Amino acid sequence: MSRFQGKTVVITGASSGIGEACARKFVKEGARVVLAARSKEPLDKLAAELGGAVAQAVPTDISDTGACKHLLQEAVSRFGSIDVLVNNAAHNFRGAYENVPMEDILQILHVNLRAPMVLTRLALPTMRSQRSGSIVNVASLAGRYPLDDEAAYSATKFALRIFSFAVAEELRETNIRISVVSPGPVDTGFITDPSVIDSVPPLVFSLPMSTADEIADLVLDSAADGARERTKPAFSGKLATLGYLVPAMRRLLLPAMERKGAREKKKYIARHQR
Repeated sequence: MSRFQGKTVVITGASSGIGEACARKFVKEGARVVLAARSKEPLDKLAAELGGAVAQAVPTDISDTGACKHLLQEAVSRFGSIDVLVNNAAHNFRGAYENVPMEDILQILHVNLRAPMVLTRLALPTMRSQRSGSIVNVASLAGRYPLDDEAAYSATKFALRIFSFAVAEELRETNIRISVVSPGPVDTGFITDPSVIDSVPPLVFSLPMSTADEIADLVLDSAADGARERTKPAFSGKLATLGYLVPAMRRLLLPAMERKGAREKKKYIARHQR
């Protein structure tokens, strides 16, 4: 299957996790990829592995508007188009909101929300001129369900979903599509790295853990068909929405889910410390 043969795909947060998995899968389906992340060494390593003819690393601080402009200019200069934009990069700092450092609050806002909005705005003129394009914004089930100790992260992912849906409506008469992928917990360093796992709320572990490859599959499917939103686990997405719409149900279910999550978190840590 080569759904993206000859297409140019820009991916943020491409040096690891979901972004890296997306890059590998897009190239496998015939795409050229422009890889963005702040970490130059892993980005260069991935680009070299994928092949210089189809992959270009562009170290980018997406919290900087000028850097975002440069990223997209590099994509057009090297490959001639921007067919798919995957806004995947994310930042988080867990703990009670009153204890979150101000610089982390601002970084969460800049990376999780401002950057996707800026990159979308910058990519749209090129996609308009091409008369086609696809933007996939990687949100989170935390954007459908208020997550204690991740208030800023949860808020930005909620806002990213609504932003995506609103712009998608504005573009409904065009051949430019905007999709959202909202994963639950994913087995990447974002939540399972030993340096952060202790701070991850037990509630996160109450849901089945996905792999980066599984979420990347959703991203590619969304880039191909423009579906409004995909979630994984799918049932958890519906449950999260129900909990948001009916707060009393959330409060009723929360203690049991937290207990389950605490058990699963303990099991996960024990398995990976062997």
